[in-house]
Amino acid sequence: MGNNISPEIEESALSSTKDEAKEPSMYRVLLHNDDYTTMDFVVEILMTVFNKSMEESILIMMSVHRQGTGICGLYTFEVAETKMNSVHGLAREKGFPLRCSMEKE
Repeated sequence: MGNNISPEIEESALSSTKDEAKEPSMYRVLLHNDDYTTMDFVVEILMTVFNKSMEESILIMMSVHRQGTGICGLYTFEVAETKMNSVHGLAREKGFPLRCSMEKE
């Protein structure tokens, strides 16, 4: 029985399998300290936008407060960007200058 699959089809099947196996790049989402945003609001953001528990939210908020930044989580680009935009939108609504950024892992 001969191999009647053309080399091009075999090649494209192999390369699409390789693409699927490649993990998407992940991005850290960070909150940055400022002198105006309340600790309560930061905890609220962590619980609502990042689905953190109260305890986890307080720990991250303290990191933001003490070290200047806190890691909210690791997400794919689209999810990280959406969460960052949510933080900025909610902070603007409340009149806080809270900054959020993302960096490639």
